[in-house]
Amino acid sequence: MTDSSPENPNIETTAAEEESASLACVLSFNANDPSGAGGLSCDAVAMASVGAHCLPICTGAYVRDTTSITDFYPLDEEAVNDQARAVAEDVPVQVIKVGFVGTPESLATIAALADDYDGVPVVAYMPNLSWWEDEKIDAYLDAFRELLLPQTSVLVGHHSTLRRWLLPEWTGERNPGPRDIAKAASELGVPFTLVTGLPLPEQHIDNALASPETVIAHEKFERIEAIFAGAGDTLTAALAALLATGMDLPEAASEALHYLDRCLDEGFRPGMGQVIPDRLFWALPEDETTDDDDEGPEVHPGSDYFEVPFNETKH
Repeated sequence: MTDSSPENPNIETTAAEEESASLACVLSFNANDPSGAGGLSCDAVAMASVGAHCLPICTGAYVRDTTSITDFYPLDEEAVNDQARAVAEDVPVQVIKVGFVGTPESLATIAALADDYDGVPVVAYMPNLSWWEDEKIDAYLDAFRELLLPQTSVLVGHHSTLRRWLLPEWTGERNPGPRDIAKAASELGVPFTLVTGLPLPEQHIDNALASPETVIAHEKFERIEAIFAGAGDTLTAALAALLATGMDLPEAASEALHYLDRCLDEGFRPGMGQVIPDRLFWALPEDETTDDDDEGPEVHPGSDYFEVPFNETKH
């Protein structure tokens, strides 16, 4: 029995206080990744690490290890829709994050939901899909372009992935820059694009948040030979979570990139394949060091950041 006397706050007051104290929530559409490199487990840990709560909506399951993806089993669009609608009607959603969805039908479902929640920012990630069949890639990219990009607030992707997708007929003497890619995305309805892995002289890589008019923010890293699995998912999840907490976009992009840098610096290799970001690097004891601290330079973003061979690892 609830005592509503002045000494004991009533239910309504308690509920209001709990709501005001709750974490920002991100509705995250992504696949299950059994390696833990990316997917929903990545989203949940990365978002919690930067101060937000993940509402994970499963779109299917990869068949993969730490070396490569070999297959994908999608859930049907009704299952994706029912998961998302049930939780979104219960929990206030500050940001919608879209990772790998797997089918044009599920993309249509997510686009319809985003339209119903007009005003909630959508942060969408386009991964490298080269592991997939060509006809499935084409159908997915077409649906993403036509259905989801008009709903997208920030598009995230590696320079080479976005260039091949958004500027397939580029004929300029130079590689398209972040503004070129952002302009192509803008023509499809996207106001901002976070482009990673931009090559720079002297073995450096730039990562730029851009609009068609200007580069708004950027972070530069030294180019180190390393391959990571899950870097793009980690970055996108952190960006979505930071936006959900109320951070403005340029600051959120910068913070997300620095968070990713630390995750990769403490990356570990659980299997025989690629290195996985340590999204809980901050939980390590202060005096704990990695096995190769004295064996070479720090490892900075790789894989979908740099796309170069892996030499060294952590742990």
